[in-house]
Amino acid sequence: MRSQPRKLAYQTLLDYALKLLTGRALSIGELREKLRRRAAEAGDVDTVLAKLKEAGYLSDERFAESFASARLENQGFGKMRVLRDLRARRVAPGLAEETVKQVFEGSDETALIETFLARKYRGKDLAGLLKDERQLMSAFRKLRMAGFGAGNAIRVLKRYAAQAEQIEELEEADAPEKEAE
Repeated sequence: MRSQPRKLAYQTLLDYALKLLTGRALSIGELREKLRRRAAEAGDVDTVLAKLKEAGYLSDERFAESFASARLENQGFGKMRVLRDLRARRVAPGLAEETVKQVFEGSDETALIETFLARKYRGKDLAGLLKDERQLMSAFRKLRMAGFGAGNAIRVLKRYAAQAEQIEELEEADAPEKEAE
C-alpha cells in the first residue's frame, strides 16, 4: 500500500515545481494539480504559480504553441487530435482553439493524411491492403483518431479503394455488431 506523499512547505513546493518543469513542459493546469496534491498550505500553490509565471518559467501560450507545433511536425496529427490533447493537458479551451488554428493555418490536411498513411502503412501496398473492407475501416478509424476530418479522410482513401465512399454506411453497419458483443 502506497503512503500519502509528504506535504511540502512553500520553498520546498517551489523547488518541487521547478524540478517538475525541468522534467517536461507542463501547462499551468497540470502543474497546479500536481502542486495541489503536495502542498501543505493550499494558498502556497497560487503563490508558487505566480512566482513561476513572473520569472517566465510558466506560460500556457508558449506551452500550447510548442505542443501543437510538435504534434503537427513530429507526429503528423490532425487538428482535432491536437485540440483534444491540449484540453487533456488542461489548457484553457479558448487558448487551445486559437493556438491550433494558428499552428494549422498553412497546412494541407489531405497532404497530412497522405503522410500519416505512408508512415502507418510503411512498406505495404496500400491499394491492395485497403481492398479488404476491414482494413479500409481500420485505416479510416486510425485517421479519425489521429484528428483528421471524415470528409478529407474519405477523399484520400478513395484514391486507394473504390469502396471508400461507403465508409459511413459501413461504419453504421458495424455499430450494431459492436454493441451486441
